[in-house]
Amino acid sequence: MKSLLKIAVAIFTGMVILGSVRHLEAQSQWDTQRIRLNEVNIGGPRIGLTVVPGTNSLTRRLEAAGIGRLISQFGWHIERTIAPRGGGPAFVIQFIPLIAGVEYGTMIPGATAAVGIRMPTGIEFGMGPNILLGGEKGINPSLILGIGKTFNYDGVHLPVNFAVSTSPSGQRFTLLIGYAIERPRR
Repeated sequence: MKSLLKIAVAIFTGMVILGSVRHLEAQSQWDTQRIRLNEVNIGGPRIGLTVVPGTNSLTRRLEAAGIGRLISQFGWHIERTIAPRGGGPAFVIQFIPLIAGVEYGTMIPGATAAVGIRMPTGIEFGMGPNILLGGEKGINPSLILGIGKTFNYDGVHLPVNFAVSTSPSGQRFTLLIGYAIERPRR
């Protein structure tokens, strides 16, 4: 499992480096011009699947509750994006509450708060805390590392994101998709 986490961190680091190199020439313009920013609030539904691999305390708790290692996710994505009007990366702050496990006759609430960057190409990455409610501890925190791509069609955003969640109790791998309609800030 630690090797999978190392791979995810390597991919995350590579995306940061590749995304940054493309826009280095824009930095020279920032010294002589006032930066004007666009702020956008974006929100929309999310659906996905989570895989819980390995044998650890997390998988044992799931098995004891009659929950398998493949778990559905349903929720909502709330996002605020700030980007330079002249182009360049957007700074993203997001909150994603989700309900998991409905196919097992249960509801496992959880939420993620993440900070990240979205490149003009739609490639995005970020990280932040995640909590799951329930189980032995009541609140189960973890760290989320996410990468993905948002496809933009005239203000309709179609995100596809992959996230790795890591904690002492075990790892989770999640694929989320959804849509959001852009609402400019007034």
